[in-house]
Amino acid sequence: METVIVSPKFQVVIPRSVRERLKIRPGQRMQVIEHQGRLEFIPQRDIIE
Repeated sequence: METVIVSPKFQVVIPRSVRERLKIRPGQRMQVIEHQGRLEFIPQRDIIE
């Protein structure tokens, strides 16, 4: 499990190890869902993928 800090602009940095495992690219869209008091970020993928 990784820990991140929320910036004064409410931004977070996704740790490199997570970005690499999930193959997240700069500019990629993410869905954000609040579920039972937590946030879930779901990378949007092209249909081809």
